[in-house]
Amino acid sequence: MNDKLLQRPEPVSFAEAFRFWLKLGFISFGGPAGQIAIMHTELVERRRWISENRFLHALNYCMVLPGPEAQQLASYIGWLMHRTWGGIVAGGLFVLPSLFILVALSWIYMRFGNVPLVAGIFYGIKPAVTALVLHAAHRIGTRALKNGWMWGIAAAAFIAIFALDTPFPAIVVAAGLIGHFGARRWPQVFAIGGGHGSAKQGYGPAIIDDDTPPPAHARFSRAHLVRVLLGGLGLWAAAMAVLVATQGWQATLSQMGWFFTKAALMTFGGAYAVLPYVYQGAVEQYQWLSGPQMIDGLALGESTPGPLIMVVAFVGFVGGWLKQVAGPDALFAGGALAATVVTFFTFLPSFVFILAGGPAVEATHGKLGFTAPLSAITAAVVGVILNLALFFAYHVLWPQGFGGRFDWISALIALAATGALFRFKLGVLPLLGMSAAAGLAVTFIR
Repeated sequence: MNDKLLQRPEPVSFAEAFRFWLKLGFISFGGPAGQIAIMHTELVERRRWISENRFLHALNYCMVLPGPEAQQLASYIGWLMHRTWGGIVAGGLFVLPSLFILVALSWIYMRFGNVPLVAGIFYGIKPAVTALVLHAAHRIGTRALKNGWMWGIAAAAFIAIFALDTPFPAIVVAAGLIGHFGARRWPQVFAIGGGHGSAKQGYGPAIIDDDTPPPAHARFSRAHLVRVLLGGLGLWAAAMAVLVATQGWQATLSQMGWFFTKAALMTFGGAYAVLPYVYQGAVEQYQWLSGPQMIDGLALGESTPGPLIMVVAFVGFVGGWLKQVAGPDALFAGGALAATVVTFFTFLPSFVFILAGGPAVEATHGKLGFTAPLSAITAAVVGVILNLALFFAYHVLWPQGFGGRFDWISALIALAATGALFRFKLGVLPLLGMSAAAGLAVTFIR
């Protein structure tokens, strides 16, 4: 082995870590799988800031939590290395570049969405998004539906949301209870096998290695837990108080803050899992945007760095713009303000979960016992995502409803995108680029 690999790397300064987390915020394409792979390559293999076992242990905890696991993993490692501010910086820089990019793209969408060039791009992207959602259901399903019980939970969740219009939080709670009580009787049914794989050796010693004791700030104490919980709750309450005092409880920004707080606690299984809940609230209940606009927002979220759940920033921007939260003469300011409010309330719980729960996780290597409810919730999520794919397909293939014409060109793009994903394993960005080009071609031919 290279002598350099036998030596433990020098401790990393806060400034050096800051530069890395900032870079990660701009290159974190590819959804959670791609983002986790980037962090593994950079932090475990190349820089050796953390060993693979410690990396996977942190990841397993983040997988149990609601919220974007890749962003939470960055927060966890940043916290482990540089205390509270390290976690806040790592998690914040994972999100902020995406927020700025999405605000700019959302403005272009709202300002120039009817221009043939922009309309053509979105005409091609929408069928590809439908294929992406279907592929997400398949990808999660192959991991989660390991036996007949899990298939049954997925089918029940699909029927509940498709036929009975059951709210997504009720489905999550029901699935979690099934996993909790079912595991007592049939533990093998609800066990998650394998996780993200076993650790591999050969990268050399890391700064935070398998045998490195937790630093002082990572040791569990009730006082620390109470401080973090009270601090997080205080930040949430202060932000809500400002919105309610300046806008009123029924105002758009106040309702966005409350709604996306609930959404943040429902994101088990990734962003695709919570999108049906966001759709139910943002489109049907509050009417902040339309169904087709929601599909466009997902396309933008897929094509930008950062967590896919950042699509909520687009939802906030469009809602703030259309509801004129800053007045009719300040549409951009209203949209940007709403996007910022939505992002704050969506990600605040993730930071609290990491800063509060991290010390307990550091004290329990290999002893997490909360996976049974997660496995049942993940199975239910498969059924929910399948329903979302059907919803998108309906709006794309029958843009005027079932009574209108069938858009066979969109159907062909969707079929080609599905084949590219399932058969040729095409990446998200090339898929969206090719679909956008096809949409442009069709628009200009017409």
